[in-house]
Amino acid sequence: MSWEKDIEELRRREAMAEEMGGTEKVSRQHDRGKLDARERLRRLVDDGSFREIGKIAGRGDYDEAGDLVHSAPSNFIFGRADIAGRPVVASADDFTVRGGAADAALHRKFVQCEAMAHELRLPLIRMIDGTGGGGSVKTLETMGYTYIPMVPGWEHIAKNLETVPVVALALGPTAGLGAARVVASHYSVMVRGLSQLFAAGPAVAAVFGDELSKEELGGSDIHTRNGVVDDEVASEDEAFAAARRFLSYLPSSVGELAERRAGDDPVDRREATLLSIVPRDAKQVYAMRRIIESVFDRGSVFEMGRRWG
Repeated sequence: MSWEKDIEELRRREAMAEEMGGTEKVSRQHDRGKLDARERLRRLVDDGSFREIGKIAGRGDYDEAGDLVHSAPSNFIFGRADIAGRPVVASADDFTVRGGAADAALHRKFVQCEAMAHELRLPLIRMIDGTGGGGSVKTLETMGYTYIPMVPGWEHIAKNLETVPVVALALGPTAGLGAARVVASHYSVMVRGLSQLFAAGPAVAAVFGDELSKEELGGSDIHTRNGVVDDEVASEDEAFAAARRFLSYLPSSVGELAERRAGDDPVDRREATLLSIVPRDAKQVYAMRRIIESVFDRGSVFEMGRRWG
């Protein structure tokens, strides 16, 4: 008995998943100046290395004969990939499917992603572009209850913080659970003008009399100064580059040693400016960053939290 028909059906369902939220919603995502989830994954990891898990998970519509007519994919995409030849777990929220809301993600995929990083001891990159969902009306309608304060899979998020490097890239408006996933990381990045982060959005704030735009409520100018988020970049590609560089300094998991690489900064380099860069007058200021750049290998310093304060 041949499996050909089943394989054809699998390929058909995979093609439906590739459509994400549909042509119109994907175009709307691009019109906002944002990449779609699948393009983000392609740009983040090594070429051709991404191997998706649970691609056909979603909610299907069937005809009277029981045949699938259409499948709405989960808005959470994840899988194994490589960054600079090292294995990682990479994930991306798909804003084109119900605005990236967590209660449309099929939470088992979300849990599996976090658990995989922990169990396989692999670095985890979250690309977050969506809302919460933990206490939403939709969750109440479908489940009959909300899961606040207990969030499925949160124990894995907490465990990952003591097990593997975790990077979170906020690539759009992130509220509620999305915002929590941003800050529950070792390194977080926002894209200026594209990312906002808040417990609840402007519509909720307006109920309490605060008429604020998304930027005024939770833009990168706020969160890269108050210590919530580590860094701000000018584009999504810069965010991907920052994630890759951050991971290059670290081992894949706790208990391992970081990879040692040959440096190209001469070991006998001398910086004469260090003899006078710190003034003898204790009340006089001096440039600490110039000292750091002089002492460490050239081009090797990776600063975090530059704008805090």
